[in-house]
Amino acid sequence: MIIGFIDEYRQAYGVESICGALSAHGIQFAPRTYRKARCRPPSARDITDAYVENTLRDLVGSPEQMYGRRKMTRYLRRRGHRVAFCTVDRIMRDLGMNGAVRGRRHRTTIPDKDGIRARDKLNRDFTATAPNLVWVADFTYVSTWTGWAYVAFVFDAYSRAIVGWTTAATKTTALVSKALNMALWRRDHYGRPIVPGLIHHSDAGSQYTSVMFTETLVLQGLSASISSVGDAYDNALAESIIGLFKTEVVNRHGPFKTLPEVEFALMEWVDWYNNARLHSRLDYLTPAEHEA
Repeated sequence: MIIGFIDEYRQAYGVESICGALSAHGIQFAPRTYRKARCRPPSARDITDAYVENTLRDLVGSPEQMYGRRKMTRYLRRRGHRVAFCTVDRIMRDLGMNGAVRGRRHRTTIPDKDGIRARDKLNRDFTATAPNLVWVADFTYVSTWTGWAYVAFVFDAYSRAIVGWTTAATKTTALVSKALNMALWRRDHYGRPIVPGLIHHSDAGSQYTSVMFTETLVLQGLSASISSVGDAYDNALAESIIGLFKTEVVNRHGPFKTLPEVEFALMEWVDWYNNARLHSRLDYLTPAEHEA
C-alpha cells in the first residue's frame, strides 16, 4: 500500500519528501526501502495469483462466472491451477466476484382433488445405483413480455442429468408429456434405452395425475410415483435443479420477451448443465462424466 502511495505522488513531491512526511506521521519508511521494493522481483505467490486472477477475469460473461468459492476452486484445479480454497476466496473477494444466489421458488403445483394418485415410492430417497432407474419430473414458469412460459423437466436421479425438457405457453398435460417423450427418445437415441420398471416420480399436480399422462406411463412400462400434496421435500431433487435454472438462466438473462427466447436460453443452459457444469453432489464431475 505504501509503495503504491509513493508511486502515485513521487513525480510531484519526490521520494525523499514523501518518506519524510510519512515519518512525521509515525510511518517509518526509508527511501532505500522503497527503491529495493521497486527492484525486487515478484514473489511466487504474486505470480500464481496473477495467473488465477487472469483466469477469473476471462470467465466474465460465461456460465462459470456463477460458481461460488468452493466450486470455483474445483474448476480452477481442473484447469491446471494448484490453488487452495482460501486463495480463491481471497482473489474472488478482491475482484468483487460472487457466486449466484438462489431466490425463493413459487409454488406451481395444483393438485387434482378427484384424481387417483400413485403412492410415493421414493420416500425422499433421491438416489439410484445406475442411470434410468429413477427419473424425477417437475415444471416451472418464466415471465415474458408476451405472457407466461412454462418449462417442464425430467431428471435422472443417478447423475442429476436433464434427460428431457420442453416449453409451452400453457401448463397442460401435453407440457409434461412432451418432456417425458423427449427423455425416452434421447435415452434410446444415445444407446441407453430404459427398461420396464423405471420409477417416474413427480409432485401431485393435476398434469401428472391425469388419465392421459398415467396411460402414457403404463404404455412405456414406467412405474409412477407421486409425492404428497404441498410438501416440497417430497420432490426436493426437482425443486433444487429448477432453482438452479431460475438462478442461472432466468435471473441472469431475463427478462425474456418471447417464448422462443426462453427456449433458446433453456437449450444452451441444458447443454452446459449436462456436459460442463460441475456438481458438488457428483464429486465435482459433470452429469455426463458421472454417467460415463
